[in-house]
Amino acid sequence: MSVNPQTHTGPPYGQPQPGYPGYLPPGYGGQPIPSVPASQYGAYNGPMTGYQPAGPPQGYFPTLGFSSKGSPVSLDSDASFAPNFLGSLRTPATSGAAASTSGTSVPPGQPLYSQFGQGDVHNGIPASTVQLQRPPQQFMPGTTPASANQPATFQQYGLPPTSTQQLTNHMAGMQIGGTSASVPALAGMSYGPPTSVPPASGSFTATGAGQYVSYANQGPPPPTIPQGLPPTSLSQGLPVAQAAVSGPPSAPHLSSQPPGFGPPPLSSGIGASSYAPAAGISRPPSMPAGSLPGSGLITSQPNHVTSPPPQPSMTGPLPGPPMAGLQGPPPTHPSQPAYAPQQNGSFGQNRGNQPNYGAAYSGPANYGSPPAPAPPPKRLDPDSIPSPQLNELPPQQKPRHRIDPDAIPSPIQVIEDDRNNRGSEPFVTGVRGQVPPLVTTNFLVKDQGNASPRYIRCTSYNIPCTSDMAKQSQVPLAAVIKPLASLPTEEIPPYLVDHGESGPIRCNRCKAYMCPFMQFIEGGRRFQCCFCSCVTEVPSHYFQHLDHTGRRVDYYDRPELSLGSYEFLATVDYCKNNKYPNPPAYIFMIDVSYNAIRSGLVRLICEELKTLLDYLPREGNMEESAIRVGFVTYNKVLHFYNVKSSLAQPQMMVVSDVADMFVPLLDGFLVNVNESRTVFTSLLDQIPEMFADTRETETVFGPVIQAGMEALKAAECAGKLFIFHTSLPIAEAPGKLKNRDDKKLINTDKEKTLFQPQTAFYNNLAKECVAQGCCVDLFLFPNQYLDVATLGVVPYQTGGSLYKYTFFQVETDQERFLNDLRRDVQKEVGFDAVMRVRTSTGIRATDFFGAFYMSNTTDVELAGLDCDKTITVEFKHDDKLNEESGALLQCAVLYTSCAGQRRLRIHNLSLSCCTQLADLYRNCETDTLINYLAKFAYRGILNNPVKTVRDTLINQCAQILACYRKNCASPSSAGQLILPECMKLLPVYLNCVLKSDVLQPGSEVTTDDRSYIRQLVTSMDVAETNVFFYPRLLPLTKVDFNSDSLPTAIRNSEERLSKGDIYLLENGLNIFLWVGVNVQQGLIQNLFGVSSFSQINSSMCVLPILDNPFSKRVRSIIEMFQSQRPHYMKLMIVKQEDKLDLLFKHFLVEDKSMNGGASYVDFLCHMHKEIRQLLS
Repeated sequence: MSVNPQTHTGPPYGQPQPGYPGYLPPGYGGQPIPSVPASQYGAYNGPMTGYQPAGPPQGYFPTLGFSSKGSPVSLDSDASFAPNFLGSLRTPATSGAAASTSGTSVPPGQPLYSQFGQGDVHNGIPASTVQLQRPPQQFMPGTTPASANQPATFQQYGLPPTSTQQLTNHMAGMQIGGTSASVPALAGMSYGPPTSVPPASGSFTATGAGQYVSYANQGPPPPTIPQGLPPTSLSQGLPVAQAAVSGPPSAPHLSSQPPGFGPPPLSSGIGASSYAPAAGISRPPSMPAGSLPGSGLITSQPNHVTSPPPQPSMTGPLPGPPMAGLQGPPPTHPSQPAYAPQQNGSFGQNRGNQPNYGAAYSGPANYGSPPAPAPPPKRLDPDSIPSPQLNELPPQQKPRHRIDPDAIPSPIQVIEDDRNNRGSEPFVTGVRGQVPPLVTTNFLVKDQGNASPRYIRCTSYNIPCTSDMAKQSQVPLAAVIKPLASLPTEEIPPYLVDHGESGPIRCNRCKAYMCPFMQFIEGGRRFQCCFCSCVTEVPSHYFQHLDHTGRRVDYYDRPELSLGSYEFLATVDYCKNNKYPNPPAYIFMIDVSYNAIRSGLVRLICEELKTLLDYLPREGNMEESAIRVGFVTYNKVLHFYNVKSSLAQPQMMVVSDVADMFVPLLDGFLVNVNESRTVFTSLLDQIPEMFADTRETETVFGPVIQAGMEALKAAECAGKLFIFHTSLPIAEAPGKLKNRDDKKLINTDKEKTLFQPQTAFYNNLAKECVAQGCCVDLFLFPNQYLDVATLGVVPYQTGGSLYKYTFFQVETDQERFLNDLRRDVQKEVGFDAVMRVRTSTGIRATDFFGAFYMSNTTDVELAGLDCDKTITVEFKHDDKLNEESGALLQCAVLYTSCAGQRRLRIHNLSLSCCTQLADLYRNCETDTLINYLAKFAYRGILNNPVKTVRDTLINQCAQILACYRKNCASPSSAGQLILPECMKLLPVYLNCVLKSDVLQPGSEVTTDDRSYIRQLVTSMDVAETNVFFYPRLLPLTKVDFNSDSLPTAIRNSEERLSKGDIYLLENGLNIFLWVGVNVQQGLIQNLFGVSSFSQINSSMCVLPILDNPFSKRVRSIIEMFQSQRPHYMKLMIVKQEDKLDLLFKHFLVEDKSMNGGASYVDFLCHMHKEIRQLLS
């Protein structure tokens, strides 16, 4: 694969990878050995929870203690104790006619039915109203669609309000009067280990600000009957249901509103949704008759996310044995004499059974445990909101109010809206400061002067003019740059411009390269630099006249004058030692210790290399690749092989003095593939036999890298080492390591040492590798602790890649490993690269994140830079910016192509500047912001306690949202949570980062897993972090066989799953196929070729090839997902209630996690509390 723009290589984003001609991947198959620990199935072998009998975490909501003495509670919207949340409360029916939100009245007594039939979870966009006809390649990585507008009711007082803002004001002064004097305290959940139930009158002791409660035994949330106004502001709660309410309650709310003032147009969607229901779980119709006026106004301006009838679900178990799943009405509790519980364990109208279920839907069952009595209903109340850390509250008994999850901003809805609004038109880059479509939207780019968002994405496209304004908002100004990104086949790779001996035209002072923003003056004889304003003479050979607008007449003939991205052929001045480089080399270094031989790994690698070497990357029209190859095997000593074409048999040379590494041969070590084919094929046949009887278990590692680097140095070329390694290098040699893994350090100040390298040896070695242009790609096959934090240093600092296959077995893991190896060997890569980012006056690049080395403050050095690697750059102000001229970035990368050609790749981007905060907030990109924040946090844990890093993240995001609330939002009650329209997903995504294994590991996540994920995320692009932190979850029974479009995704929560459905979940590293226990027999037969749920073999890692439309479509979706991601995702079959079900639930990121991570609803409440504290 070449960096040559004339050919496009590498699988385009969003398209299945083309097959390699004449190169069939070996069939999948095989079963795992039963003795392998269950925890090691995942692609990154990530979190496998222990199988406690306790129920799974599902929808947990914090509680607030009301005193059991009878003081009436006035729920004023400014009430100091209650941050508002999204969603409507469960309320008793009041009398009076309900008015629909659209303003049409419903006669008294007539129930207002929603358009959702029973048996549907409203989640996202239905096929009936929105065309989802997207071909598969149009599904960008990481997509999940979003929740639609849904009807709700409020009781009208006076004239109907004319706008959302008026609605807010209309509700703001209302108070609840005459609440029932005494509210019995209900037996609540125990926080922490189940103990005896405490007395009901206990008062609530708040723990320090910012502490998360760890809920020990909680089941799924109770149902809500949403009533009230359209949501996107969190609304304050009532105490437990009372008999009657006189007067309207106040209306606190969560508003997602666009920056700027003034009410949005009424047409933006108050009222019944035009969306029909999506996938399969039954929800009851909304409660007939009067609703509480204003209980839950969520102003989402302009997109109203209105609350639908929610799905009923079961309340969680009491302390004591978890329950197996309720069937029928639960027993009543002595502590709640006044209420008759319904069959779903909640209070309110009786509901009939739902379609497809024999009995009332009891919510997701708590699997594998004996039944227990049902607890009282839980209600979400604002001030009991747990803060996100791990500590326990004393057991409490409190009533709870439940926020309706459908009322809070939905990632699925946002993704679907963007797709529908922006997926059909090409994104034309001619305009300054344009925010591109989301990474989850499939769109074409037309370069008209700014770099494509595939190369550069920014956290904001309208940046503050002053540093004071930037500090006030706390929005980080950063760009995520992917200089060699692969483009879809429909887009043209960057043109290669050759200026001959004189080389590229540059500014005399700042050395910026010619670009579309340079200003030609004096009839075209000179140009003024757009970065530093210096005036430079135009060389005579480059001179051209200007037209009447001051633009050169050859503007459209020169890519550097009219396009945002292009390449220059570099002259000899840009080369090391002023001489052109030799073509690069690839050296394959194979661990032949006992573990590697016994597992079959060595034989597998040798077999694969025989054919794979025909697919080395090559320059556009070249017949064959210019890359030369060499082979080394090692255990405690190194074996070099002479595979010169003139030899009849390969020759082996052993270097046992690993303390002073040298390369024993030059001629015959690095060879041309075609010339030496017979010799190296013979070698690859012999290696597995030669070491078949080895008993050597110890390995070295440092000398292996040294040997590869010395070989490249001797050959005077750059290149890449492919190292296949199995164990901790404990043999006596430079870079020897000891096992220092220590779980006791977790959550202490010394935890950071687990992420730091053990020794400085590898940092120094990495520095030498970078100087030589030696990039290291490391494939790890550990059966125990390997110290990824230390072994990963050289791949990380040389711009290489890291792959890890824990408990590797040929039968189950070869498909994943071979696909990763093929992609890694074939992908487009540049060597010996240096990247510099120039900016116009006023801002400068101050910080860099990614896999690279820096020897000074400006130059990012990469021994290798491939099409998957991103560098994230943060900018700071060093002067004032000007609204008229805006700000400019130019990223220049100097690299050697795979044919040995020295090139410069240039990307330019112009951004707008603003003096109003509202303009900043209107032009942010949350996905890019999360990419930056995750990398910032993952680097932070190298030097700070994890808790400090988590607190810093929460605080920064609270400041960003508080600044918006204070300076940009329309005036409203303090009880309202108001989010900027383009940042309304910041809380849900931030919570996913905080709950990730790196920042909040469960006990089953290994130190190596955490170091591995930390390193992967640091060089991910925005599309990869998006799907990694918020996985894509598709209901497969909704697949349309006749179309290439994918079914609308659903939200990552267990309560969205139906027992009668099959789901596909992917996060870029894992792909799961989840099968519910009640799936129809026909579907099981069509997909798995067996007749019942119990016969499905969950250890298979590939679906059988069956000749029916369902099987074909599902397999094509899985293959498409696998081809879109840089790491091949191994398929894992998860049967509901099976051992892998807990692992699967770890990825349902809107729910509370086993290791103490908050649910989305809890976290949103916590963020609201933080924002209110900042504002007060």
